[in-house]
Amino acid sequence: MKILIAGGGTGGHVFPGIAVAEELKRMRRDCDVVFVGTRRGLEAQAVPEAGFRIRFVAGSGFSRTRRWTWPWAALVNLAGLLQAFVLVLTENPRVVLGTGGYVSAPVAFAARLLGRPLILQEQNSVPGLANRMLARIASEVHLSVLEARSYFPRRDHLKITGNPVRAHILTGDREAALREFKLEPGRPTVFVTGGSQGASRINDAALDMLRRLKGRVDLQCLLVTGRSEFEKVKAAVQKDALPATVLPFVKNMHMAYAATDLVVSRSGAMTLAEIAVCGLPAILVPYPHAAHNHQQDNAANLVDRGAAVLIPDAELNGERLAKDVANLLADRQALSRMSSNARLFARPDAAARIARSLLHWAEGGGEPDGEEPVAGGGR
Repeated sequence: MKILIAGGGTGGHVFPGIAVAEELKRMRRDCDVVFVGTRRGLEAQAVPEAGFRIRFVAGSGFSRTRRWTWPWAALVNLAGLLQAFVLVLTENPRVVLGTGGYVSAPVAFAARLLGRPLILQEQNSVPGLANRMLARIASEVHLSVLEARSYFPRRDHLKITGNPVRAHILTGDREAALREFKLEPGRPTVFVTGGSQGASRINDAALDMLRRLKGRVDLQCLLVTGRSEFEKVKAAVQKDALPATVLPFVKNMHMAYAATDLVVSRSGAMTLAEIAVCGLPAILVPYPHAAHNHQQDNAANLVDRGAAVLIPDAELNGERLAKDVANLLADRQALSRMSSNARLFARPDAAARIARSLLHWAEGGGEPDGEEPVAGGGR
């Protein structure tokens, strides 16, 4: 039994697919999972490292600021659509899962035109353009939160499933994690990250926060900078003898979460899904230039449930961050409540539910038993 998973570009589109693929292999060893992505996306490295085969098609996004590149992007995507037809015919999957990103569109169109069931998974509170378009022809659409349903005119095939998180995220050991990141046992750890590419504003605010709290608040920091700012931030930490371990990126996220008492991060959908599953309190700084401001909506899901504190990007500075970090670390009961609220938001079975649905469609089934369509209604 072969299942195709298309999506990529960023971790938010890649790791949900990997989480589902791992569940598929756990449920059925004879399941052959093949990924489709681009050679430039994160999937080109992450998928083989996870032990799955990947094939590539051409793909390009349409820049909102450089519209003069649109004709070229259209040609690239047309070539990708032709490649996708050939790929679907040669791989001959029984069902296709699209996890978003521009690479998913040509594969999804090819799959439906060739008669394969198409399942979509949408990570964000504000769905991406590709998934909104593809939902019209999809067999089933899995949403992360109920609020996303209003963006889809057709609702009879919508499911509220949550974001798939890899099972190993919960396997980290705190003592081993503290040793791995050269952190001290017994001190609260603040994990600061701007995502896989890093975030200059978060890095600068974190450095200023550490300078302000040094000697006043007992804490240590795991500061993940992104590759471009690693040397600069590391030099500043060493110069001022700040209590921080600085890394350009973290490969073993399960260990980073295990060492953490409080997270400071952007509000990408998969980051929020992981910290919710791990029950971690958070200070969220939504990326203001995300498409349709979807990170603001993502963050609201945790903030409104009492699981996180919000700092708008325009208000982020060392003083504000230091104040919020100090207040939260001083109130262990508040941190405990936030942790409990985060776990209530989490959907740790999301990957398994999507995997079961894929197997159901692959075996020739229609509407999966026990899955109720999302009702209509406004947002």
